[in-house]
Amino acid sequence: EKAETLASIAGGIQTIFWNPPNGRNPDMDAMVADVLLVETPLSEDDPFCLFYTAAVDGRPRGAVLSHGNIICGNMETAATMGLTSQDAYLNMLPMFHMTGMNLALSVMHVGGKNVVIEKFDANLVLLETEREQVSVWGSFPPMLARLTEAATKGDRNLSSLRHVLGLDSPDNIRSFEEQTGAVFWILYGQTETSGLVSLSPAMERPGSAGRVGLLTTVRLVDDAGKDVVPGEVGEITVRGPLVFQGFWNQPELSEKIFSGGWHHTGDIGRLDEDGFLWFKGRKPEKELIQPGGYNVYPAEVEAVVIEHPDVREVSVIGVPDPKFGEGIKAVCVLSEGSTLTPEDLMAFVASRIARYKKPRYVEFVDALPKKADGAIDREQVKTVHDR
Repeated sequence: EKAETLASIAGGIQTIFWNPPNGRNPDMDAMVADVLLVETPLSEDDPFCLFYTAAVDGRPRGAVLSHGNIICGNMETAATMGLTSQDAYLNMLPMFHMTGMNLALSVMHVGGKNVVIEKFDANLVLLETEREQVSVWGSFPPMLARLTEAATKGDRNLSSLRHVLGLDSPDNIRSFEEQTGAVFWILYGQTETSGLVSLSPAMERPGSAGRVGLLTTVRLVDDAGKDVVPGEVGEITVRGPLVFQGFWNQPELSEKIFSGGWHHTGDIGRLDEDGFLWFKGRKPEKELIQPGGYNVYPAEVEAVVIEHPDVREVSVIGVPDPKFGEGIKAVCVLSEGSTLTPEDLMAFVASRIARYKKPRYVEFVDALPKKADGAIDREQVKTVHDR
């Protein structure tokens, strides 16, 4: 099926290169044998990659990250975590996830080793960690709980493991550290900040998002763009060499998000007297759901749900989820006489959107609460249906 799909969309390609087990393709070797590799001049401001972020308004946006952004992100991570050429990172986070790329390149930056597995499997992770003397992991829910359980039941030697970077609950982190002896590093960041704004051992200040990084400056501002009083909650704005260049082919949006020369994250937080950042949520117009560490904006999911002919109205919210930390829930008003089931709606959405963006929970209601202007009152929906 995959071959047929590839053939239909790439019919003009005459040659497909396949990497055999030894990692080298003889045809490729022959092609490059007489090729003179010309050095290409690059500057730190030249684009390195486009990372497509979750869509606030239903349309994904390409964040332009420069070579300088990526290198500074590598340096920040390596210096803060104390990475060396003796470290080995196990790639169990996807490379299209900013944290996955940051960890892989940070370890390479200091001369360390990357170990690649096809997909996450707790027992395989423990096996490769022992065999390859892996010292660095990246983890988002529900990975850590599964790894802790597997480590408890198994007899793998995990003494090489030094660092785990990601997100999870303080209880899960504490259990993991007690089981393995490794240090779990908590962070706050966005694709637009090369993945990092703050980073610290989680147990240094449990519940916080870590200490603001050496290469990053953070301001907390109110709705008027004025600094809030120290200790008060405000929007997290960021500047520094890790901050991206803007959104690909969206100059107006880029100008708006860099209002006043600062990147406006749309996140709400508080800074304590020691420089630790405490994440408090999203601004209402930029609400974000994070199932398993992925970023999902409600508007993107709502745009797909409402395509079903039996759905008249929908509000998508984040709810507590025992497996992924946060789950996606669609609260819907159906057309009169509809026989649509939650399972049918989930299958409909799954066929049109990435798997991790599909609602895990669906609830049908007679009506959704509205504001004075007729818009759906999302906060009221969350209050009533946040379970």
